[in-house]
Amino acid sequence: MATLKKFFPYSFGVANLKALIIKIVVYVVVGFVIGLVVGLLKFIPIIGIILGIIGWVVDIYCVVGIVLAPIMLTLMKTPQDVFVEAKAYLQIYFGGISGLMLYNMGSGILRAVGDSRRPLYFLVFSSCVNIVLDLLFVLGFHMGVEGVAYATIIAQFSSAALIYITLYRTHDVHRFQPKKLRIYPEMVRSIIRVGLPAGLQQALTSFSNVFVQGYINSFGTNCVAGWSCYHRIDQFILLPMQSISMASTTFVGQNIGHRDLERTEKGIRTAVMLSIVVTGILIGLVVIFCAPLIKIFNDDPGVVEYGVMFIRLISPFYLIICFNQIYAGALRGAGDAKAPMFIMLFSFVLFRQLYLAIGTQFINTEWFVGLGYPAGWAMCSTLQLLYYYKSKWRDRCRANWAAEDAAKEMKKA
Repeated sequence: MATLKKFFPYSFGVANLKALIIKIVVYVVVGFVIGLVVGLLKFIPIIGIILGIIGWVVDIYCVVGIVLAPIMLTLMKTPQDVFVEAKAYLQIYFGGISGLMLYNMGSGILRAVGDSRRPLYFLVFSSCVNIVLDLLFVLGFHMGVEGVAYATIIAQFSSAALIYITLYRTHDVHRFQPKKLRIYPEMVRSIIRVGLPAGLQQALTSFSNVFVQGYINSFGTNCVAGWSCYHRIDQFILLPMQSISMASTTFVGQNIGHRDLERTEKGIRTAVMLSIVVTGILIGLVVIFCAPLIKIFNDDPGVVEYGVMFIRLISPFYLIICFNQIYAGALRGAGDAKAPMFIMLFSFVLFRQLYLAIGTQFINTEWFVGLGYPAGWAMCSTLQLLYYYKSKWRDRCRANWAAEDAAKEMKKA
């Protein structure tokens, strides 16, 4: 992206616009990966059944993404000087979306059995491939934004290929055997029960962000580019807490499977504290070095000014997100995916849109629109904490255990 900003004016604005739309797809996939992880914790000898339905899912995403890309960009009030490049990037990207989906599904399987290192190594390799191909296609072949899109999908397929070679060559219970691919109804139900609410919630939240981007776009191209730079940097703050949240989902699922509620709750508290500490350190570093970080992506003074403003305004509120991310992940691991979905949909979609729709009638400024994110985070964390401590998820776990024991006794009899 730093290469792009040199050769294509406002191309980083293009990058953020396409990233926002792509997130809608990615989060649906992540939701099903969460469902896959929780499902595998219960049915670990059955592997690869989710891969049996990937084919038609990929086809749907490719077609829908290609057709809807210009419509989504229009809804976002995308400035005309970046519309054509953004449309070209998105349509190429969605044409090759299967690499991203295959990697996420395969890495979810490896993480479910405790192997989190190799997915990371493959992702690092993919990133290096992406960088090399970016330089080759943009500087060598002069392919512009289209070259960046092709570089991205080739890199994603490389990581997906490594994941499935690993799954194919293992001799453990999670071995990938293409000849045995089929749909197992019980497993699919388990994945959908946990994964669909999580994916739907994330996708709708990202779709809601399309309208937030529309408010930002109304302030001009410099503001769009500054907001884009801020979003690129904020990913470095968000990723650790999101990773800890996914780890807490796996941890809770494993310990509930072992019927150890005390260790489950201790792990959740540890995850919250760890995410707060890591996020706090990253916030400090980003706030201190925000101007140099923005200049990595765009050194235009107007863009830097907007980027620095958004970072300093919003970054301190990331500590609030730790609570809703970790507790939502823990509840999903306990099999309760609906409540976090409804809480997040209310906070990130309905509440945030009301904040912007009503508030901008009185204070229509860049900083007020930017604070729409922290407002939603604060509401979500408050409701998530109340639900976690007031709901009866622990009692439901005990009731499920009692039902399982009763079923076993009946089989013995």
